[in-house]
Amino acid sequence: MSQPRTASPWRRYLTRLIWVHTALFSAAAGGAWSLVDLVIRIAIAQSFLLEGMMRTVHAHTGAMQTPLMTQVDALMRPLIQSGSASWVEIVLAIVFAAGFLTQLSALALFLWVLSGEGVFTGDPRLLVSALLLRYVFAGAGALSIDGLLEGLASSALTVAARVSKITRWMRDRALPGFDTAVRIWLGLAFLEAVRPGLFASIDQLLPAIPSALNFPSHPWLPELAGVLLVLGAGVRYCAIGFLVTMSAWAMMGARGGAESYWVLLWVLIALWGARVLSLDALVARFLRRIFPEVEGKPAFSIDGLPRVVIVGAGFGGLSCAQALRHVPVSVTLIDRSNYHLFQPLLYQVATANLSPGDIATPVRSLFRDAINVRVVYGTVSGVDTHAQAVQLAATSIGYDYLVLATGATHSYFGNDAWQTHAPGLKRLEDATEIRRRLLTAFENAELAADESEREALLTFLVVGGGPTGVELAGAIAELARLGMDKDFRRFDPAKARIILVQSANRILPTFPAALSAIAQRSLEKLGVEVRTDSRVEAIDATGVRIGGDRIAARTVFWAAGVVASPAGRWLGAPCDPAGRVSVGPDLGVPGHAGVFAIGDTASSKAWQGRDVPGLAPAAKQAGNYVARTIAARVSGRAAPSPFKYRHFGSLAAIGRKSAVVDFGKLRLWGALAWWLWGVLHVGLLVGVRNRVTTVINWFWSYITFRSAVRLITGTTGTSSRAP
Repeated sequence: MSQPRTASPWRRYLTRLIWVHTALFSAAAGGAWSLVDLVIRIAIAQSFLLEGMMRTVHAHTGAMQTPLMTQVDALMRPLIQSGSASWVEIVLAIVFAAGFLTQLSALALFLWVLSGEGVFTGDPRLLVSALLLRYVFAGAGALSIDGLLEGLASSALTVAARVSKITRWMRDRALPGFDTAVRIWLGLAFLEAVRPGLFASIDQLLPAIPSALNFPSHPWLPELAGVLLVLGAGVRYCAIGFLVTMSAWAMMGARGGAESYWVLLWVLIALWGARVLSLDALVARFLRRIFPEVEGKPAFSIDGLPRVVIVGAGFGGLSCAQALRHVPVSVTLIDRSNYHLFQPLLYQVATANLSPGDIATPVRSLFRDAINVRVVYGTVSGVDTHAQAVQLAATSIGYDYLVLATGATHSYFGNDAWQTHAPGLKRLEDATEIRRRLLTAFENAELAADESEREALLTFLVVGGGPTGVELAGAIAELARLGMDKDFRRFDPAKARIILVQSANRILPTFPAALSAIAQRSLEKLGVEVRTDSRVEAIDATGVRIGGDRIAARTVFWAAGVVASPAGRWLGAPCDPAGRVSVGPDLGVPGHAGVFAIGDTASSKAWQGRDVPGLAPAAKQAGNYVARTIAARVSGRAAPSPFKYRHFGSLAAIGRKSAVVDFGKLRLWGALAWWLWGVLHVGLLVGVRNRVTTVINWFWSYITFRSAVRLITGTTGTSSRAP
């Protein structure tokens, strides 16, 4: 197999720097424009609106009626032309501020200013004219009526489609040229301020030039700014620098009549940059050609590259694939689901606090710009290590490097018949099944005629006192006591009985004993019965037997243990009792060159000689490490040092106001720990939309004690298990 040339370290660092620079400004332009647009429209419209109202009042009353209005009249009288009808000006200002027919209203206001009727004179008149003329080309952003009506362009209205085509052409083709002209125009203003009369010979060919802001302590700054603006070099940084400078002046009380409009223009330049006919554009074009990685394009040919197959799009597999985006390899990512699932918040879906879409992200969308990554939707049935191929139902995919990140599923410790009556929580299907059983139990309790049957329906038993069991029990208790307090008529949901069963002598056994005790007290405060040193002996459709005692519980959930996927059987490799593949220091599978196992699939002693825990951070660290190992082998570099897991902490939430956090020497609990738990989990979610919707749903639930996703979907059945 050929060894393709890979990027040198300096190129990787420089590429990352360029990518960060580009991404920051692109995100600013895309994310901030709507809000900036709204502020600019309101700022411009308020001056027209104030002048129009003053003219109207003066025309109807002839004089001001109060001392305050008399003072305003004295200030505005030079600008008021008696007998002028100003209703048109008022309407135009309101329409422009609302962003309705923005381009037409901006054009009308622009002509109003040019006619000399407006409140603007001198430099403000020139700067506002430039801002209004830009709106003639650009239109309004998303926070406008035009933005809300944008969908009409694809409707049956022929006129709307034609208008949209024209405005799109103006925005895409004419606007960059206009922005370039404004940039050069402002640059000439600075040069004219330094060298008066410099452009007198061509004054008839140019529009009037505004007076640039003075820099008394640094007279060379206007000249430098003018040269950079005219050439289009470092324009965004110039704009940011002047915004900072003008903010400092404003805090010192140094204000000018045109200062606010200069600020608006500088903000636009900072967002959109130099545009065309600039050194910045030439440099950007050169960098895109030299560093195609910046735009997600590989700096190598795809043909003949080493083949990396990753099975599983969980935390480990996803991290490995993302780390290989710019490595000269051909990556195939296989998963039986077409989405990446954020498992730590599955219990929130199960207890109707979040919808499935809040914690799942389509995998293909994550690699839209990664040319060397292919996503395959399918279920792996085996691995042919001799032919070096991964087997799917209808095909096989060859590999040079194989990464198994297939995760784990529920373990019933040899009592698989319990699965029908006690579903576990590993997949979205499991979460929606638990939600269905949970909500159905309350609905059936409303209809129950026998009190003992109602008590059995309202008894919820969670097996397993780890983080999943603790979080699930706490969420069920809050749902019953706070979320359904007025929903039913024949019983009080707060009387529901929630039991958490743990075989060990304390819950959260991987946490310090003090935090385990705090978590137990928090659960008991919510009304959860915690039973430690208790083993489940039998589970059926009517209840559970624990230590010889029979508990009538129609709804039982399993959070007691996990077993790894059959990856070890596929390879015929040594496994631990939980089915996890025993791996070496480099996470490679002994006896299988180029094969790695990570996450819940692997048994590794890389945590100071202890087993690496089955946590999302551990899987992500392992995925990144394997990617570095593969990159080193492909490029012929020395392999990285053996994998070492860095444990940043453990977290578990108990209800909606409490959590326990273990950061080693730092331990937190209570409301502060809950907020920290929420921030960390939102930060780990994949996709901006998921983060935003999760925060909104949590905030709504937090202030109202209500959930918007208490939906019973699906039919009676068993939960699905991983193969």
